[in-house]
Amino acid sequence: MKQRLLWKLLLINIVPVIGIIILVVWLAIDQLAAGYFMALMDKYEVSPNDIHQMFLTAVHRYLLWATVAALALAFLISYFLIRRVLQPLSQMHTITREVAAGNFSARVDVISQDEVGELGVAFNRMADSLEQVEQLRKTMVADVAHELRTPLTNLRGYLEALNDRVLPPSQETFTMLQQEIMRLVSLVENLQQLARADAARVYLKREKLSLAEIVDQILSLYRLPFQEKNISVEKSIGPGAEFVMADRDKLLQAIRNLVENGWKYTPDNGRIAISTQPDRGAVKFSIVNSGPGIPESDLPFIFERFFRADRSRSRDGGGAGIGLAIVRELIEAHGGKVGAESRSGETLVWFSLPA
Repeated sequence: MKQRLLWKLLLINIVPVIGIIILVVWLAIDQLAAGYFMALMDKYEVSPNDIHQMFLTAVHRYLLWATVAALALAFLISYFLIRRVLQPLSQMHTITREVAAGNFSARVDVISQDEVGELGVAFNRMADSLEQVEQLRKTMVADVAHELRTPLTNLRGYLEALNDRVLPPSQETFTMLQQEIMRLVSLVENLQQLARADAARVYLKREKLSLAEIVDQILSLYRLPFQEKNISVEKSIGPGAEFVMADRDKLLQAIRNLVENGWKYTPDNGRIAISTQPDRGAVKFSIVNSGPGIPESDLPFIFERFFRADRSRSRDGGGAGIGLAIVRELIEAHGGKVGAESRSGETLVWFSLPA
């Protein structure tokens, strides 16, 4: 592809330009220079016929040699310049094959600031995104397998022990088995919620909703969990940010996930603050919780599926890492945005919806 484009550009740039120049010079010599030469011959009373023909022949011969030299020089210069300009395109052609084969590490060498260089920069950004998505996909598969393997292994072990009569049946054993089953059920329900969140873009039943009413409804559901951890909750609905146009069920799900996430990661005797405020034609909903912050390197990924900052994957510190991914899908389905900020002792998670 590159070679064909290279030859096309060479022919387009060299042949018409050099051809037009030579044609103009040739006609100028035949029409003007020859005329001046004839006038001089008449002035000095010299027979112009033979000399005139010799003059034209010599000029045409040197003009042909000059044409060949100009074409060769123009070809060499244009060839190397165009080849250098097309180098990123050739690299893109090669790298796309590597990306198709699963290698996302190759990048284009950007050697110019022109449109081709901008294309190379955009191509590298696309490759970065694809590499990131592939890494997240692999992580997600590993995380799903991990989340399923542990409870299934526990169930298998206890059921085999019960079947072999190594472990006598007891209320505690059946309670533990039920907890493992409920953990699997919870994971499957979260995956179903994520699938429904993905499909939320297709259908939204928008209506005018009161954020104060929705927040009160969610907080009433978590009153007991907050009391058990002695967490204080503050609510502030700013003027001009009382209402939004959204789907009630989906907005309830998004806010509930944020509140549950805040409850899980807020230590005992901690604090949670929920607020809304206008933000450049949108309504911004924020929830701040005290507790250990999120590392800065993890912040760009907390809304990704199955991502958890807890590298040890202890279930005491959170769920499967789907809640915030559901929030992002639901909010983006409404045309909104999500984000997070964190510093020592405090974490802020927010979303904004068009007013």
